Parts: sequence; structure tokens; C-alpha cells
Amino acid sequence: MKKQVIVSGMRPTGKLHLGHYLGVIQNWVELQDKYDCYFFAADWHALTTKYDKTEDLRQNTLDVVMDWLACGLDPEKCVIYVQSLIPEIAELNIYLGMITPQNWVERDPCLKDMAKILKTKEGQGSQINYGLMGYPVLMSADIMMFNSDYIPVGIDQVAHIEITRDIARRFNNLYGEFFHEAKPLLNNCSLICGLDGNKMGKSFNNDIKISDTAEETSKKVMTAITDRSRLRKDDLGHPDECEVAFKYWKIFGTEEEVQTVRHECEKGLRGCAQCKRCLGDKINEKLAPIREKRKYYEQNPQEVEKILNEGSAKARIKAQEVLKEVRKLVKMY
Repeated sequence: MKKQVIVSGMRPTGKLHLGHYLGVIQNWVELQDKYDCYFFAADWHALTTKYDKTEDLRQNTLDVVMDWLACGLDPEKCVIYVQSLIPEIAELNIYLGMITPQNWVERDPCLKDMAKILKTKEGQGSQINYGLMGYPVLMSADIMMFNSDYIPVGIDQVAHIEITRDIARRFNNLYGEFFHEAKPLLNNCSLICGLDGNKMGKSFNNDIKISDTAEETSKKVMTAITDRSRLRKDDLGHPDECEVAFKYWKIFGTEEEVQTVRHECEKGLRGCAQCKRCLGDKINEKLAPIREKRKYYEQNPQEVEKILNEGSAKARIKAQEVLKEVRKLVKMY
């Protein structure tokens, strides 16, 4: 039986961290066995905010894909490609842009969030470039290019894909039924905060990267916020008030280990420094096979290039089939 289609991507802004791994990639790895999956490095989307900083774009793309492969994405099970190597997406983006009302774009929550961030940055002022303004339509073209059935998202991202469903519906009403109205496929992945208790992000300097060494990880974990009420090692602890470290234990530890940490903390038998040293060891243990695999790809970047070129070629075949039908429906010459 023909599998349903899933499309998802990431902007290549550099090496990925544990938030990406737990919140997105783990889910992708499971989905590749159940669906016809297309996963892409969204390098055109990277230009919407980094158009003046492209010197690292190619390497960032390779780094992102290395992380994906190391974490378990398999090019034999899914299609891994680069957005800009599929020119059909750009043509579809033009057709979709012609039928999308301006107010649909302006009310897109993702665009609003990105615009708000840009306005707070020095030198950006209140101006939004044309490419960023059209981001929601390009996102829709990415999804509709392969006539996706589902889009894997977290609960906070469901509203972001409503414009894609609206555009698909409008296209079908204008030109005839063709595009699926892609539905959100909610993931149940673990969410992890940064070492300071805020959202994890490399720009906040509070992240642990998938590619970090064991030494770097252990050092970073020692900066994690714990129970602020504990002043001495033998003070009675409150694990549920531990802002970061105990949350990490619940993600990376076994049920038995979590209960042991809770008991020893509450009884004052485990100090915060000792707890974080053990936590660093636990995270490193979990990431060791991933990092070993990533090291292989770092030493053999030509294999990553080959995977991307072959994946992009596969993606183009499907994209050309869809675009051929779109051109026919729109009645292009």
C-alpha cells in the first residue's frame, strides 16, 4: 500500500543541539519507517534573515545533515535534499504567491515572531525584506511540492501551517482538486530547556550540541541551574524545584536512576555538583554512538555530498511530476 507523504525541514544555521535532537530528529527517525518522508535543508529560508552572512551557508548545510545522519536518518528510508537544488519549488512559490492575499501572509504567527526578533536587533530597524515577507508562501510551496499529507510539528507550531492549508484550499477552488490539505502530525518528543532554564539556543550560549565532545558536554552540564535553595551538599533538596539538572535526569536517566537521584537529593545525600558530574556522564553515554557516527561523516564529507546530490535528484523527479500537473491546471503555456 502506498505510504502517505511527510515533508519537513530545518534552516541550516549551524551545528544542531539537544533541543533539535529531542524535539525534532528523534521523531523524524521514527517517521521514516512509517511514511514516505522528505527532509530538507532549507537554505533559501536561511537567506530570509541571513542574506548578508552567506559565507558559512554551505558548511552549515553539511553540518546539519551530518547531525541528521548521525542521529539515525537513513537515505535508504527517506529522501534528504537541499531546498535550493529543487528549482521547481521556486516556480510553485510563484504560482502560490499569485493567489495568496496579503492579509493572510501578514497574520501568519511565524512571520510575526520572526519580524519581532528582527526589529529588536541593532541595525534592522522596522524594515522587513520581501523574502521574509513571503516566507509563509515559500513554506507552503515546500510542503505542497510533494503533495504532503502530514507535517510533523509540536503543539506550539500547529497555527504556523494553517496558511498552507488555506493556500491549498484556495488553489483547489480556483483550478480544480489536486493538492492535499496537509494536516499537522503532533510529535510526543521530550522538550529540553537550556542550561540556564530558558529556551535552548546557540545564540543564548546555553546549549549542548550533538557534536560537542564529552569534555565540552561535561563542562557545560556543570553550569546547569539546580535547586537554588540548597547552599550546602547536605541540605535537603527539592528535585521538582531544580530548574534544569533534574529535568535533564528525567530525559536521559532510567526510571530507577531518576528515583535514586530524587531520593538522594531529598535526603541531602547527593550534592548538586556530584549530581551534575553524574548527569554529564549519563548524557555522554547516550550520545557516544551518535558522536562516533558523526565523526565518520566529518572525516568523509564527500559521502554527505553524495547523499545530498542523490536525494535532491530523487526529490526533483517527484517535484517535476507535481509541477507538470500544476502547470496544466493553471493553464500555463
